[in-house]
Amino acid sequence: MEAPSSSSIKARTAAELQAVKRKSGKTYGQIADETGLTNVYVAQLLRRQAQLKPVTAPLLRAALPGLTDELLHEMMQPPLRSYDPNLIQDPTVYRLHEAVMHFGESIKEIVNEEFGDGIMSAIDFYCSVDKVKGVDGKDRVVLTFDGKYLPYTEQTTEHMVSRLRKQDKQEGKPE
Repeated sequence: MEAPSSSSIKARTAAELQAVKRKSGKTYGQIADETGLTNVYVAQLLRRQAQLKPVTAPLLRAALPGLTDELLHEMMQPPLRSYDPNLIQDPTVYRLHEAVMHFGESIKEIVNEEFGDGIMSAIDFYCSVDKVKGVDGKDRVVLTFDGKYLPYTEQTTEHMVSRLRKQDKQEGKPE
């Protein structure tokens, strides 16, 4: 019998975590309020797209008493961050992708204008989804992407550690 793959373990764990959330009757926002996390990060945790930190585990267990020790242990392991390529077929995901593609070039130009040549981190990154009333009284979705700015660096030999070590070895200098 074959050992289960990482993706199948992830899918099974995510399904169990979603069942715990459903049984609790709580929304991502409610769990976020109880844990001090963002609503998107809670969703990431419960989909095994983020790693649960030990300091946060008791808060999450208090918010979701149905979490077992086994699930909490699994959530504290580094996750397999992936996505289902068929997800783009979901209308919400497709429209989000479409919006980023449509506005992406302009957003990039403004980032470069305001910060210089660089990017927004998706690692040191916060994300939330909020519901507000528009000026016309209709519900509106507010997505906040809050990522650290990472400038591109000029690649000089003097800052390239591997080259410096190689050069030191050739010259007989100790590391």
